[in-house]
Amino acid sequence: MDFQTAVKTCLSKYADFTGRASRSEFWWFVLAQLVVLIVASLIHRFVYGIAALGLLLPALAVGARRLHDIGKSGWFLLLALIPLVNLVLIYFYVQPTQPESNNYGEPPAA
Repeated sequence: MDFQTAVKTCLSKYADFTGRASRSEFWWFVLAQLVVLIVASLIHRFVYGIAALGLLLPALAVGARRLHDIGKSGWFLLLALIPLVNLVLIYFYVQPTQPESNNYGEPPAA
C-alpha cells in the first residue's frame, strides 16, 4: 500500500475499529500524522491542538486494526498508558501480518 492510499483508507475508516490494517497502512498513516502535527505546531499552538484532536480517533482506529491484523485485541492499545510497558505496542506494530484469516477477518490486500 502506498502513502496516499494508506492515508485515504485511514481517514475514510475514521472511527472504524473493526477489520485489519496492514503494516504499511499503519506506518504510512503514522508518518502522515507526524508530518501534519509538525507543520501544525509550526503554525500555531491552537492549530496543533485542532489537528491532534482531529487525528486522534483515526490513529486509535488504525492502531486497533493493526493489532487485529496480528491476532491481538484492540484493547492492547491501553498499554500505551503504562510507562515502559507501552514499548510492547511498538513490538506488536512491527510484527508481520498473519497470512490466514483470524477472528477479525481476512488478511488485508496490501
